[in-house]
Amino acid sequence: MTREQAWELLTQYNKEPFHLKHAVTVEGVMKYFAEALGHAEEKELWALVGLLHDLDFEMYPEQHCRKQQEMMKEAGIDEVIIRATASHGWPHCVDIEPESEMEKVLYAIDELTGLIGACALMRPSKSVSDMELSSVKKKFKDKKFAAGCSRDVIKLGAERLGWELDKLLGDTILAMRSCEEEYNKF
Repeated sequence: MTREQAWELLTQYNKEPFHLKHAVTVEGVMKYFAEALGHAEEKELWALVGLLHDLDFEMYPEQHCRKQQEMMKEAGIDEVIIRATASHGWPHCVDIEPESEMEKVLYAIDELTGLIGACALMRPSKSVSDMELSSVKKKFKDKKFAAGCSRDVIKLGAERLGWELDKLLGDTILAMRSCEEEYNKF
């Protein structure tokens, strides 16, 4: 599947700029981590997983991570992508536990990109380019800030990767900087 085909599929089921921006953000962050973790030859696969991970969320939120498996199979998408995108809903939506490094990264950064994005909106610059780790850590501790972003999932994601939380937070800030221009188009 090409990026263009994935975008066409995504926009068939997602129209809200918020969801499209999130998809593009996770796409860029996944590509960054593929390169950073020694999977440069698979960076386009990682990016597609990021782009399509919430394919069903806008239209089928009550069937999230389940409906998209069916949608992707109908579109002829590779099983590796189907499994990886579904695994980010473990254990709340599906019983598909993240196993590969790609799946674990997606699980760890999905909620976190939302939290960091919300932090960026609070800054005068509205950007991650000048964001410090300490700012994100402060907002991470405030359960009322970006309350929809599960701190428990983020912590579990770091743990499953074998990383300290600060490493996950800091590296995800850097990853979001790498693709900020793309997601600012929305």
